[in-house]
Amino acid sequence: MKLSTKGRYALRIMIDIAVNGGDAGVLVPLKSISERQEISVKYMEQIMALLTRAGLVRSVRGNVGGYALTRLPRQIRVGDILRAAEGDLAPVPCVAGDTNFCPRAGRCSALGFWEELDRVIEDFADARTLEDLAARERRLARAEADNDWLL
Repeated sequence: MKLSTKGRYALRIMIDIAVNGGDAGVLVPLKSISERQEISVKYMEQIMALLTRAGLVRSVRGNVGGYALTRLPRQIRVGDILRAAEGDLAPVPCVAGDTNFCPRAGRCSALGFWEELDRVIEDFADARTLEDLAARERRLARAEADNDWLL
C-alpha cells in the first residue's frame, strides 16, 4: 500500500489544526497551515473539502475564518483521516470490495493473506488517534525550541 500526497498531507494538516486549534476548537486559517506545512493553498482546498465532507473539520469563511476540528483530537482516528483522503486503505482491489477485479478471486490462494494484511492495516491506523500524533508534534517542537538557545 502506498499513500498518495492527499493522504500524507491530510494527516499533516489535521495534526497542524490539532496543535494550533486543538481542544478549544480555535479556527486555524488555511493560509497559516499552508505556510507551516509548505503545501499550496490550492491543493489544501481540495484536501479540506474531503476532510469537511467526512465530518472531521468545519470551516468558517471570512477574514476571521479558518478550520477547526469537529471532535476532540483523541476522538479522531488516524484511519478516519486516511480514509477521508484516500478512500479505503485496502492493499489490493479484491479486498476493497471489487470482486469483479480479479477472475481468480474465488480460487485465489493469496486472498487470505491480502484479507489479513487489510485487517492489520485498518487495525493499526485505527489504533492511533490524532491526539497521539499531535502530542508527538508538540514534543518535537519543544525539543527544537530547547535546542535553539544552544545556537
